[in-house]
Amino acid sequence: MSATGGVMRARLGIRASDDVPVDTPRIPAREAAERELSKPMYHENDPSLLQRTLDRFWDWVGGLFDSASGATPGGPLGLFVVVLLVVGLIAALWWRLGAPRRAPGPADSLFDDGPRSASEHRTAAEAHAAAGRWNQAVQERMRAIVRSLEERTLLDPRPGRTADEAAAEAGCSLPAQSDGLHAAAREFDDVTYGGRTADRQAYLSLRDLDLELERTKPQLSGAARGAAE
Repeated sequence: MSATGGVMRARLGIRASDDVPVDTPRIPAREAAERELSKPMYHENDPSLLQRTLDRFWDWVGGLFDSASGATPGGPLGLFVVVLLVVGLIAALWWRLGAPRRAPGPADSLFDDGPRSASEHRTAAEAHAAAGRWNQAVQERMRAIVRSLEERTLLDPRPGRTADEAAAEAGCSLPAQSDGLHAAAREFDDVTYGGRTADRQAYLSLRDLDLELERTKPQLSGAARGAAE
């Protein structure tokens, strides 16, 4: 065998060995890649969890908007006009009717503390009015009205009575003041349960009603008139 032939065979052997691919197992390779990619240096600029959540939310809103605009005549412009109309309608209803009013229930009693006299309620009402706390002033004045009617035996003292119930019962013996009593009860409910804010005029109306009731003689029923005669 010549030296030239041996060199050629050696070169061919080396070339053949270079062409053999490195066979790395799949699972160890994947684990090595995961370990490498888990290093903090690869995640320094990743968005936070909050940012990813917000991105998904806005993507969902965008998809919803696209679906709605596709189903609305006029496309996105038509949907925008519809949204404006709905918002305007809600604002108009809110301005006209005020905050949603909760219907008085058994727990919505007029008096939420221990028994006090009408005079004490009037004193508390005047103190709130002097400080500009009109909601509290209205509440205390309504309580003074009802307590005064109880003290005059025009109403039977009853725990848990609501302002509306008191107005309806008192209107039977004081028919001339029935409308004023119902208006006072509505004002009390609006500031107590409806989220509205009273003003000076609202308080003065209740105060005038209170003074008027003090000067008014009740209308006796037929049985009471017969007994008096």
